[in-house]
Amino acid sequence: MSSFLIFIAIILIIAAGVIAYLGFRAKRQAEAANRPPAQRTDPLGSATSSTSSFGPRSLGPGAIVSYFGVDYVVRGTLTLREGPFVWWEHLLASEGEPKWLSVEEDDGTLELALWHKRPGPSSAPQGTVQVEGIDYTEDERGRASYTTEGNTGLPSGGEMDYVDFVSADGNSLLGFERWAPGQVWEVSVGRTLLPGELTVYPAPPAGS
Repeated sequence: MSSFLIFIAIILIIAAGVIAYLGFRAKRQAEAANRPPAQRTDPLGSATSSTSSFGPRSLGPGAIVSYFGVDYVVRGTLTLREGPFVWWEHLLASEGEPKWLSVEEDDGTLELALWHKRPGPSSAPQGTVQVEGIDYTEDERGRASYTTEGNTGLPSGGEMDYVDFVSADGNSLLGFERWAPGQVWEVSVGRTLLPGELTVYPAPPAGS
């Protein structure tokens, strides 16, 4: 084959490659033009008030809890363990006084309560006690280990003592907590909640 024919063959091969590339590029551009633009998503769009919303995977630092028209940001979370039992306390921050949301599952029943701190005695009473005109009866007391996540004002972990009281109708709660031996007891009053009273915008996954 002469040099001229070899030259022509090389030119034809190069031209075929260029045509194939341009055709592929035109096809990709057409697909991109017909593809709908990516939509920005509402970060609060996954709101739900079902019982599956509550728990360590969805409630944690960064979650938002809406209660009676007020949005609270979860600043920190306590995970408490006593033997086989696990429950959670979430620090809710908004304008005004912070609150705590306790979450516990007892025999498949979700137990929720909203708490706020109040002045009280430096020691935990026994039996019965009256606070703000409500009579409370001791429900249980014990000692639990805890770990923290986010901002709770407590160390990363340790042990604590607690004493829980409940009113006769079961709707009003009184709690005493002590985060180290010899410390003054912290006193909180609370009320039980139904899951439908809250809307939860889940926390972002850890590390996101």
